[in-house]
Amino acid sequence: MLTKPFHLQTTLFAQGAAPPPVRDQATSTFADNMNLPVHRWFRFSAGFSAQWVKQTIQQSGLSRPHVLDPFAGSATTLLAAECAGAPSIGLEAQPFIARIADAKLAWRSEPEAYLNKAKALRRLSFRQTPEIASYPPLVRTCYDDDTLCKLDRLRRALAEVQDDTESAKLVWLTLIAILRQVSRVGTAQWQYVLPKKRKRQVAEVYQAFDSRCQMIYHDMLLAHDLPAPRAILINGDARTCHGIRKNWADLVITSPPYPNNYDYADATRLEMSFTKEIMRWSDLQDKVRSHLLRSCSQHVSQHAVDLEQTLSAPELTPIAPDLSRVCRTLADVRRSRAGRKTYHLMVACYFSDLARVWHALRRCCKSPSRLCFVIGDSAPYGIYVPVVPWLGTLALAAGFKSYQFEKTRDRNVKWRNRKHRVPLQEGRLWVEG
Repeated sequence: MLTKPFHLQTTLFAQGAAPPPVRDQATSTFADNMNLPVHRWFRFSAGFSAQWVKQTIQQSGLSRPHVLDPFAGSATTLLAAECAGAPSIGLEAQPFIARIADAKLAWRSEPEAYLNKAKALRRLSFRQTPEIASYPPLVRTCYDDDTLCKLDRLRRALAEVQDDTESAKLVWLTLIAILRQVSRVGTAQWQYVLPKKRKRQVAEVYQAFDSRCQMIYHDMLLAHDLPAPRAILINGDARTCHGIRKNWADLVITSPPYPNNYDYADATRLEMSFTKEIMRWSDLQDKVRSHLLRSCSQHVSQHAVDLEQTLSAPELTPIAPDLSRVCRTLADVRRSRAGRKTYHLMVACYFSDLARVWHALRRCCKSPSRLCFVIGDSAPYGIYVPVVPWLGTLALAAGFKSYQFEKTRDRNVKWRNRKHRVPLQEGRLWVEG
């Protein structure tokens, strides 16, 4: 049953007290956020530390900086900016993740309205007649029939209570957030579904729904009288930054995709299959990948990208000789590999896209301004890609004045099944301009 909590046991970012320092190695991971209200509503592995973001804003030296995140993800930077009292705007191109972020940003709406909407949804669900045969094969694999019937009842009830209110967005997120919890199959570290891996314990649907409702309601109470301006989220493209005024931002804090073949589309395939926004894996190309910065070989087919044309783009001129050498080496190595992944095209497109991002940000940022990209390097097929100096060089070519890199941790050091021994690193690329 849904009930009101009797007391608060936590505070958002420990307001009123100095937060503990953020470990450098935790800066680029989402794990610590799962202990923070609002952030914990939905796990998005491709995230970074909200506590570090808030500290960075507070230590910027600006009384009220305008904060921009061109790769907003699930709203980590935007939520931290709200709690730091800073105006903020975020762009997120992945449509489903943008919807999750938009729902999380409704945390400052009326808690009672949300709780009433959730109760109405729960009641209505018992009047629904479930029909599970039309779900995509992935969904049928992830749930037994009884569980899927309960989820289907909730999904059908959700359609009846949906409107343009913020409480409706939050109720939608409540259902989406429990899908992994009540699934009988496992989830990999980066949110890929593992159909062959079975869980020992699986939560019951209505218990999971009620528990998530209590968490969200509880966290919403923490926003009472928060004076900060509300963040703005745009479902848009960082390569253009459309919707951001010229010279608006003082401070950019973001973590762009890494050129490491992580498929941002596949990360939410289960959720999008359940909502029937996609019916098969191939649907991800048009529905999701076509909107994204190109950092995954699934996104760049051999027939869709002309390598020579991409490498000759004017915005890549500052790094063209080195980039061409790496891409052609990858093309040669590819011929001897069974998978024949198009890493040579992925790397070329990645830096072409990031060059466009730097130019778009130069338009949006004041002079002076400060930018921080949490980023890591890459070595597809064991061929090292020097991400940091190339991104720094592209930033200077776009009109920024200087850059420096602050390493936070080593990567590729603990995986026993890694395919190469190239040492990699992760850290913060600071750009001034």
